[in-house]
Amino acid sequence: MTTEQHQDVVELLTAQHEQIKDLFAQLKSGNGDKQQLFTELVRLLAVHESAEEEVVHPVAARAQFGADHLVAERLEEENKAKQALAELYSLGVDHPDFDTELAEFAEAVTEHATHEENEEFSLLRRQYSATQLEHMAGSVRAAEAIAPTRPHPHAGESRLANLLTGPPLALFDRARDAVREWHRKDGR
Repeated sequence: MTTEQHQDVVELLTAQHEQIKDLFAQLKSGNGDKQQLFTELVRLLAVHESAEEEVVHPVAARAQFGADHLVAERLEEENKAKQALAELYSLGVDHPDFDTELAEFAEAVTEHATHEENEEFSLLRRQYSATQLEHMAGSVRAAEAIAPTRPHPHAGESRLANLLTGPPLALFDRARDAVREWHRKDGR
């Protein structure tokens, strides 16, 4: 594994895909605090997808003539995933349908990640230098640092939508996360 400083965008996002798959597996196995695992999954997916929409997809669309359809398909999948994740979040981990809905969601997310890795990420590797891909990883990390931590399917999935709505939603989400964590630790 490369150090974070020299990690390129494909390595960064692929590692996050593996984290996401691992969280799905932990949730499925029933080992660990289900609410905590799901909260971690929601946060990771929200910041990951937001950063991809803001940084990666626009670059991939410019990388090669005709790549717009490929990016449009990924954006459509991500929008459906945001809606499904928001529904799961509203449902809650204790709902009787949660595990079934989560399994369906996990399958769709895994398929989406495979499409990204096989199509979009390979396109980036072909079109950009190692240095450019490393710089793009830095841009993704910066976007993730100010990204919302909850799904907001009605905010849009374009780069512009993320730039305009992301920071205010992120502040709201992070404040809400802090209050929930405080309540959890305080036993309320």
